[in-house]
Amino acid sequence: MQYGICNLSIVPLRNEPADASELISQVIYGDFFKILEQRKQWTKIRLAFDKYEGWVDNKQYAEITEEQYKDLHNQNPILSTDLVEFIEDKNNQLFPITIGSSLNGLSLVNHNYEGNSINRKLEKSNIIQTAFTYLNAPYLWGGKTPFGIDCSGFTQMVYKLNGYKLLRDASQQATQGEALSFIEESEPGDLAFFDNNEGIITHVGIIMEDNYIIHAHGKVRIDRLDHSGIYNVDKKMHTHKLRVIKKII
Repeated sequence: MQYGICNLSIVPLRNEPADASELISQVIYGDFFKILEQRKQWTKIRLAFDKYEGWVDNKQYAEITEEQYKDLHNQNPILSTDLVEFIEDKNNQLFPITIGSSLNGLSLVNHNYEGNSINRKLEKSNIIQTAFTYLNAPYLWGGKTPFGIDCSGFTQMVYKLNGYKLLRDASQQATQGEALSFIEESEPGDLAFFDNNEGIITHVGIIMEDNYIIHAHGKVRIDRLDHSGIYNVDKKMHTHKLRVIKKII
């Protein structure tokens, strides 16, 4: 088994080994992973954080040893908390990184970082404040940054920055935590999941106070939440049908 670490800001994780293939997620700076298959130009990986699998360009990561991988796995995550910051390599070249980047592997790739970071779990009350960091970020299928993010990437990154692990897709996240019977039982920071006409969970958002929800739909936005689902004031209609509310923390 071989292993790797992302040494660039935001690397596309694709469904198939081709530049034109669907973007299914993004590998953020410092993310580390197992290498499942290597081809001439592409590598299939499994991310350590959420076990998500996909293909990355061979030129967009650095290889590490099994010992280094295990060491990273056992460390308490250190994450960047600035919206955008820079890391510096041994040649004094600067690389931009985004909020939520992992800093544990800096020494493995000979990089330096002088920005703000966090390495502990925060109170549940901090979830909404973190979510506001992404407010108005454009929706991007597979995205995980303030410059483009999808609904489950948004919830995953917000929870990650507070020290908690969520799986990648909304349907996967819905398997975590404790189900609540009513909206009235929920607290700010709980997750609301929404399904389509076939009953498949396709959307997730973070519950706020007073029956509001923050979620990624067109952009990261705040809408009303009721027993039917999400009510979009701009469209004057319900846009998502509520399926279940989960308490993760």
